[in-house]
Amino acid sequence: MAQAEIDIADDKMLPLAVELHNAVFRPKREVDFFKRRFTGRYNTLTLIARMDRKPVGFWIGFELKPGMFYHWLGAVVAEVRRHGVGRQLQEAQQAWAKDHGYEYIRCECLNHQREFIHFAIAMGYDIVGIRWDSTHADNLIVFEKNMVE
Repeated sequence: MAQAEIDIADDKMLPLAVELHNAVFRPKREVDFFKRRFTGRYNTLTLIARMDRKPVGFWIGFELKPGMFYHWLGAVVAEVRRHGVGRQLQEAQQAWAKDHGYEYIRCECLNHQREFIHFAIAMGYDIVGIRWDSTHADNLIVFEKNMVE
């Protein structure tokens, strides 16, 4: 397993997270897309993973409601997938959420994103629901993890 350095990103580092997003996902997004998503959100958290000082992944979340932190978006660049970077990002997010008094972490993924489904289950998340996402014409799998057990 590779050892990544995980940094909590400030506003100045958000463009780096956007760059990483655009290396993995389509459609490409601009910084303003992320800033709009953060508007009115409490306790936004952006983590950046680096290996040999090179950014290789990001993890973003925020408070969904009191007691529940929401993992909104994250990715690891293809070259270092399956080396434990996603796990390290998720563990860092969980530790931060627990330190900030959150009892649960929730995340969602599209039904066709099998790798993330397996990842969430391996990380101890339970499937707590399914909902239709008309934007993607696919079911979203809803996961939660109890942080106080």
